[in-house]
Amino acid sequence: QVQLVESGGGLVQAGGSLRLSCAASGRTFSNCRMGWFRQAPGKEREFVAAITWSSGYTYYADSVKGRFTISRDNAKNTVYLQMNSLKPEDTAVYYCAADIGRRSPVTKKANYDYWGQGTQVTVSS
Repeated sequence: QVQLVESGGGLVQAGGSLRLSCAASGRTFSNCRMGWFRQAPGKEREFVAAITWSSGYTYYADSVKGRFTISRDNAKNTVYLQMNSLKPEDTAVYYCAADIGRRSPVTKKANYDYWGQGTQVTVSS
């Protein structure tokens, strides 16, 4: 059974940093693409970042480029999202997702097969 478990969310002031973790289990993820999405109240879930596990190639939404970094630890089967220079508009529930088929585009929610339960990130002004 595939499980994606996010952690690391919390309350931070604008300009601060947080690191989210996504622990993956239940199958081999080396051929997958892992993504982070977020959903703010009253808004649709949107793409944040993705990484192809085998190559390490990364993708970012324009809104987070230069501030967020996605990475993975093969030994720990964990994907990270380092978030710096946080803004109040980054406030959302952040979800980890796995695309076992590495489909395109990476920004499309429907291309992801498994989802975590989400972790809340709140940025105060």
